[in-house]
This record gives sequence, C-alpha cells and structure tokens, in this order.
Amino acid sequence: MKPEPGSWRTAGRAIAACALGAGAALAPISAAAMPYVPAEDAKVLERVPARGGAQARELARLRAAAGAVPADVGAAVALADGYYRVAQREGDPRYLGYAQAALARWWKDADAPTAVLVTRATILQSSHAFDAALADLGRAIAREPRNGRALLVRSTVLAVQGRYADARADCTRLFGLVPEFYVFTCVAAVDSLNGSTDAAVATLRRELAKLPPADADARAWGESLLGEFAHRRDDPEAETSFRAALAADPGDLYTLGAYADWLLDHGRAAEVLPLTGRDARVDALLLRTALAQQALGRPEAAASIATLRARFAASRLRGDTVHRREEARFALHLDANPAAALRLAQENWAVQREPADLRILAEAAAATGDATAKNVVREWLAQTRLEYPKVAALTGAGAGSAR
Repeated sequence: MKPEPGSWRTAGRAIAACALGAGAALAPISAAAMPYVPAEDAKVLERVPARGGAQARELARLRAAAGAVPADVGAAVALADGYYRVAQREGDPRYLGYAQAALARWWKDADAPTAVLVTRATILQSSHAFDAALADLGRAIAREPRNGRALLVRSTVLAVQGRYADARADCTRLFGLVPEFYVFTCVAAVDSLNGSTDAAVATLRRELAKLPPADADARAWGESLLGEFAHRRDDPEAETSFRAALAADPGDLYTLGAYADWLLDHGRAAEVLPLTGRDARVDALLLRTALAQQALGRPEAAASIATLRARFAASRLRGDTVHRREEARFALHLDANPAAALRLAQENWAVQREPADLRILAEAAAATGDATAKNVVREWLAQTRLEYPKVAALTGAGAGSAR
C-alpha cells in the first residue's frame, strides 16, 4: 500500500503530538465560558489563518472529489485525512470535526471499509478515545495484517497507554511495509520509554544521518524525539536537537511546546515568548506563554491565566476531558491549587501514561505530599526503567531510574 504524501508522518507523529494534550494531533482551542467584549474597536481578537494557498486549494480539490461521488470510500478517506493534517498543522480542532463529517456515512459502522477504520481510529485517538481506536485498528489489522499505517497508529496508541511490549511488537511488524526511517523511529520512540534510551539515541542518529536533505518532515520528527530523550535525561544536547527540529519545520506545534518546556526548566523564560506567543488560540502554547510571563513577572500573565481558566471551565461544561494534563499544570503552577492539580493528574494518568503525564503527577504528588501518588510514580519508574531523574527526585525514587 503506497500512502499519500504525509500519511506516515500523520500516523507516526501521533506519539509526539499527544504531549500537547489532545491525543495525536494538537491542543484544541476552547471557547471562553463568557463572551469577551473588547474595550475598543481596534482590539485584535484573533488572527484567522489565511484561507488561500496550496493547502486551501488541496482541500477544495478533495472536497470536490468527495462531493462528486459521496459513496466513494477512497475520496471520503482522502478528504478526512486532508482535514486531519490541517488540524495537526494549525492546532484547530474544527478540522477534526470536518474530518469526522467526511466519514459520516460510515462513522458508526463497525464493519466499515478498512481504510475508514484506520482513519476513524486516527481521529478517535485525537479525542483520547483510545479503546475505540484500538478496536477499529484491531479489525483493520485482522483483515489486512500488512497494513502499515494501521500498525503504526496502533503502536502509537499502545505506547501512549504504556503498553510498551505490544507497541514495540507492532513497530517490528512494519519492516517492508513503510520506509525504514519510520520503522526505526517507531522502535526508538518505544525503547526510550522502556530503559533503552542509549540504544534509541544511537538508532535515531544513525537513521537521521541517512535521510536526504529534502525530507524535512522526517527530520523534524526524529530531531524532536532526540530532544525529548535528552530533556528527560538532563542532557544539554536537547537544545541542539530541538533547534534542528524547528529548522526543519518551524511551525511544528509539538516541537514548539517541547522546546518551550526545556527553556522553562532552564530558567530561560524570555526565550519562550517568541516561540509560543505567535498563536494564543492553541491552549498548549498559551499555557507555556503564561508560565513564561509569570516567571518573568509580566503583567500580561494575568490575562493569559484568566483566558486559560475560562477555556478549561468551558471544556468541563462540554464534557471534554482531553485537557486534563494541561489543566493539571495550570492548577499547580498558575492557579496555586495543588489539590486540584493532583486530582486532574490522577484522572489523566488513568487514560494516558507518557513521560509528561508522569511528570505532572509527580509534581502534584510532591506539592501535596500525597504518598499514594508518589508510590504510583515510583512503581512506574521501576517497572518501565524510564530514565527521568527530575521525576525520580520529586518522589524520592532510587537512582536506578536516572541515567
């Protein structure tokens, strides 16, 4: 099966993009709980992305093709994938809704065509509907055991849930089905979470050295992962990797957030604002902006905090639980509410178990002195052998979890 351009990145980046708090794509935009009325007509409320350009023309082409033959599975899936890529790129969850609408004819069909099952699963896990996504992927793989995209997406979801042996098994099944870079990157991403970071780093560096200069998407993914690995191990090489990732793809939302976190950890809040302040619509970027503003004592922090508080309140009213990790960070670091932070972090940990989820759980446990939560963190570090000294120190875990 030959994927359309960008589809392997769409699937593979899911491992990284979940760190922004909306499953495998982005940090959703939330409406404020109460309408905001500006004091003056000249006040800029939002900068709407331009609708022209190649992206808009491509979506128009896909919409026309799908509209011409509504029952055409291939055209509908291509349109849904196109919307998903825009959602991932722009941080705009409305396009996830458009992607779902493109598959409306088959959305509730358990026996939908295989291509629909895989794209539907990709959309579902963006809302943290991981079990439903895995059910779709399981059906797709049962029909087509060599469906590379389905295997890659399933590996992603399994890794997010902390099911590393299963995730790695799916990675190894990708040989011969997808470009080798994605096979080895899939394996390295899982190994880095399971006590084999040195091997993961060596693998990624080897594969990045083989990439042609023009393959910016793959380079951005690989370098951003190297940045993550180094950040967790307090390795100064993290900055070099994050900068390389942004050089390859300056607009990648995940890398912007990850590099901002590294800068915040190293007391360089002033450098965060140029990275994250470009788009206050994206909650994950606004969170980093507010953290940087607070660290710098900027008066704008109050407005950013108020906006985030309203957005999280609106999310709760809608029953949206995707934002728990970000809301936990907000509660602990910006709202001075450790008890709420711990509750949110525990709820989040029940759904997804990435290093960032473990860190906010450890931070909230340390802030509240909750022995049960601290023990959860210590047991996870011991079980997975995750190398994360900062988290280990927060809960008094042994040195075995450090590098």
